[in-house]
Amino acid sequence: MASKTKAQVFLSRSISTIGLWAAVTAVFLSANPWAFAGLIFILGAASIREFFSMTSKGKFPTQLVFGPLVSIVYLAAVCVLLALYGGSALDPISQWDGAVISAVVLFSFIFQLLKPVEGHQPMKRVAATVLGFLYVAFLFSFMARILFIDGDTAEKIAVPGAWLILWLCVVTKFTDMGAYLTGTICSNFMKTHKMIPHISPGKTWEGFIGAIIIALGSAAGLYAMMPDKLTQLVGWPHVITLGIILPLFAIVGDLAESVIKRSLQIKDSGSFLPGIGGALDLIDSLCFTAPVLYFYLLWLH
Repeated sequence: MASKTKAQVFLSRSISTIGLWAAVTAVFLSANPWAFAGLIFILGAASIREFFSMTSKGKFPTQLVFGPLVSIVYLAAVCVLLALYGGSALDPISQWDGAVISAVVLFSFIFQLLKPVEGHQPMKRVAATVLGFLYVAFLFSFMARILFIDGDTAEKIAVPGAWLILWLCVVTKFTDMGAYLTGTICSNFMKTHKMIPHISPGKTWEGFIGAIIIALGSAAGLYAMMPDKLTQLVGWPHVITLGIILPLFAIVGDLAESVIKRSLQIKDSGSFLPGIGGALDLIDSLCFTAPVLYFYLLWLH
């Protein structure tokens, strides 16, 4: 197959970006909990499929039926419960998490009993299945949970964490943008220093510093513009703290997927967004920043 020209890549990337932002804007303007939960489920389900597809393409043994099925059902259940009951479903879901994780581990071994033991294959199959569930379905489910964290306001809102999700996405994605822009600019004027070349050759310490600064600036800037919409953050000390912590985990989240892809010798997780990449490429950093923000706010409140 002939490779695409730069113009074709740019066109497909532009169409995907516009389409994605149109969908996000429509969901945001609807203020409908089902629309938010639906978007999160679609992205999560696509990412789950991509993860297990990557293991198959990379010839890494995994349970290709049980793994995706339990992951998608779990994410669907979390999204439906939150859309139905809002914030009141957060505590029961947290209590069930331990039971679900235990069940995934137990049944991964039970299903493995049906197959012959061939070297390291059984252990790899169980480990990859559990990792797929935890890494994608479990961690990304915190995006849905954040949507229903109440702020300090007398007004009853169907999706109280909508602006909080927007703030999280901006900080997370500005981390990626900041690293890329700073690293690119610095490489044109000075000798840059590789960060972790054995995992991601393009990442530099200069880009790392730029990512933290730009992410912190975006966190502070957005909060300054709409403090009344982000009451869950309580005040400036926590905004600054999170503005430093979240980019660190965003970088780790990006590198985590790089470890998986490099291990499996795969370039992109999929083609969910033509010109951009797979759904997992889109949410990899959010899988790490969402639980950090959720538990920070849980501790704060």
